[in-house]
Amino acid sequence: MTRFEKWDGIISGAALLCLKRRTMNFAKAIYKEGVLIGIMCILGAGSFAQDLEPRIYGNLPKKMNALGFLYGHARGNVVTDPSLPIADFEITTHNFGAAYVRTFGLLNKLSRIQLSLPYTSMQGNLKIAGRDTSASRSGFGDLRVRFGMNLLGSPALDKREFRQYKQKTIFGASLVVSVPTGMYYADKRINIGAHRWAIKPEIGVSRRFKNIFAEAYTGVWFYTKNGQYLVNKVQAQKPVFSLQGHISYYFKNQMWIGVNGNWFNGGETTIDEVPAGDLKDNWRVGGTFSVPFAKTHSLKLQFNVGAFTNSGLDYNLISLAYQYIFF
Repeated sequence: MTRFEKWDGIISGAALLCLKRRTMNFAKAIYKEGVLIGIMCILGAGSFAQDLEPRIYGNLPKKMNALGFLYGHARGNVVTDPSLPIADFEITTHNFGAAYVRTFGLLNKLSRIQLSLPYTSMQGNLKIAGRDTSASRSGFGDLRVRFGMNLLGSPALDKREFRQYKQKTIFGASLVVSVPTGMYYADKRINIGAHRWAIKPEIGVSRRFKNIFAEAYTGVWFYTKNGQYLVNKVQAQKPVFSLQGHISYYFKNQMWIGVNGNWFNGGETTIDEVPAGDLKDNWRVGGTFSVPFAKTHSLKLQFNVGAFTNSGLDYNLISLAYQYIFF
């Protein structure tokens, strides 16, 4: 039973209607500017460069909190390690994720901190060095921390001031850190955790054209070395350059749909300083559909596929996320 239903027998119908309208008007004002941001699917080991994250730099009121929970299903060559001597790789993963976002003002600019932690269960068949094999893995992935600041076009506004805000062009920057907390077996080639730190500086721009939001981000992933690759080998990877773009359309009822795409390149990997592969020239495309409901709740459906794959990441993904916002 909701709070309003409990009050139905206590206060008059007119007062109840007024209260509901006030609450819904505030919720609609928030939805209108994209407060119900998406919590994206986070896959297992090394799945950094292919993120598709619309509305990362959209403006939000400060002192806002968001909790998100996600389930994603992927099938294909999900593992991104270019050093794996694999063929005929077919794997199925069930991905569960939890994320928390907090917005705040810093130097009068809207800023945010996001924490996200995945749990992955994978099983499949592949051919390693010409030998057929199968295996399964289940466990937590690497913790992801993102700090972002909207540098231009996005002041830090409280929820009352935010009602009058109309987005034009926003320019922002982020720093994303992957913390090696995931499950890792030193004697296995395929793992959920990467057993190394990774950091990505990123810049992004978001522009509103009435009901359409256009966005573009670019960044570079840098990796530390993994000194326990196959127990006693050293795995090193050069930086991976990534570029992604999004176009989203908002309806009057505050639903929105989006088209998403990204490209990433680089990531040459060495094992004990011997070249072992790279992630040269990979593309992914997809779509997003978000539906707000019950004031500060939303559901988001997303899918993406490999449009062109040079090495790894040839998989299909569909995910469903739930998000709750509170102040």
